[in-house]
Amino acid sequence: MSDGSDKQIYYSDYLKLDELLQCQELESARRGKVAHDEMLFIVIHQAYELWFKQIIWELSAVHRLFDSSTVSEPSVGEAVHHLERITEIQKVLVQQIDVLETMTPLDFLDFRDALIPASGFQSVQFRLVENMLGLRPQDRLTYGSGSYLSRLQEKHRKLLHESESRPSLFDLVDEWLSRTPFLDFGEFNFWSAYRQAVDKMLTQDKDSIESNPLLSDENKEVQLKALRGTRTEFDSLFDRELYDRLVADGKRRLSYNAFTAALLINLYRNQPILHLPFRMLTLLMDIDELFARWRHRHALMVSRMIGSKIGTGGSSGHNYLSKVAEHNRVFTDLFNLSTLYIPRSELPELPKAVVEKMGFSLG
Repeated sequence: MSDGSDKQIYYSDYLKLDELLQCQELESARRGKVAHDEMLFIVIHQAYELWFKQIIWELSAVHRLFDSSTVSEPSVGEAVHHLERITEIQKVLVQQIDVLETMTPLDFLDFRDALIPASGFQSVQFRLVENMLGLRPQDRLTYGSGSYLSRLQEKHRKLLHESESRPSLFDLVDEWLSRTPFLDFGEFNFWSAYRQAVDKMLTQDKDSIESNPLLSDENKEVQLKALRGTRTEFDSLFDRELYDRLVADGKRRLSYNAFTAALLINLYRNQPILHLPFRMLTLLMDIDELFARWRHRHALMVSRMIGSKIGTGGSSGHNYLSKVAEHNRVFTDLFNLSTLYIPRSELPELPKAVVEKMGFSLG
């Protein structure tokens, strides 16, 4: 007797299209006057939520791969694949704004008031994505006196509170990087060699500024002041106490070991063992940048649609969203690494024995 497992799958049933295509209920129609573009508004935002669900699915896979005391090279490769998929989805999120902008401000006004007080700020899935990446409550740019949870239903506040208590991708990557072996083999010490190269580069920069006949004394002092700031950045690499003070002051977030490991990976990314870790770190920056780009495009769209009006959720609209685009980022330490790069020609050359020993597995 058949158990029904041989039943043929039908496209519409598999995708549950009967249910899915009944999920677009126009608030304007309920109020007695259909606003044509409300359908587009609903479809676009439902599509966003479906893509957020997929991003959460991919991030959950990365969390599982990195939630271990050791992370194998194949696991790093899998994580890179998941993160690459996320970045491609993010590009679609940005492109969807082009479709939404086919709706004019007057079209939006036909149904905008019916949406109050609902708002994209109430997207629980997007808040979950932010938490899974590592955006902490204290890092958020909030509006009003309440937290980002204040406009959510209790069940959603509980869900997000729980997500805050779990290790984020930032936390897991920090732990992974902290376990990276340092380039200190026998008589060769990378940091000593690197510091000599840094001192040489900064001394040359100082001499170049001071001897530049095209600069006024005032301009020279401005550039020398900036150079002193750069030297302080480098000093934090060689003085753990100084680095820890930067962390305490909120100027760094990655742990010292993780930050220095990330620098090593970037400087010597051409070493085969470092290819995947470098790709991993690059993708984390891509994700931060693409969400910033998406927020910025959203802010421009809001300005175009409502001008200086307040948002449906009660924020200052465009002004608030523009600030969030730059503020609510997670992996800023990785972006700041470029301050500490030196020319490839000045990098300490790794001894042959070190290169041979770099067959270790990061983890």
